[in-house]
Amino acid sequence: MRAVEVYRSGILAGTLVEENRHQFVFRYDDNYFTDVSKPAISLTLPKTKKEYRSEFLFPFFFNMLSEGANRKLQSLHLHIDEEDSFGLLMATAQTDTVGAVTVKPIPVK
Repeated sequence: MRAVEVYRSGILAGTLVEENRHQFVFRYDDNYFTDVSKPAISLTLPKTKKEYRSEFLFPFFFNMLSEGANRKLQSLHLHIDEEDSFGLLMATAQTDTVGAVTVKPIPVK
């Protein structure tokens, strides 16, 4: 299991967990959810108390990743399997993303 905290404009918005290669869960942080001034991180992930579950990495997060030659170079440089989208997200989306959302890996205990 791997997990990241999801931040929007530097504020903790929720957590994204890879339970296994075919099970992903996103959940909004309670404080972020209750603050009506904080928007959803994506139109495809509206604010709700329920957990979002998917058999593949949610498109919103997948679209934060590089494609093509850039993805291949990142994979080689970071020693991450090119097919490991969650691993690439953990390694490349901590800073300097295109939008307001970044992630921070949560250490495994």
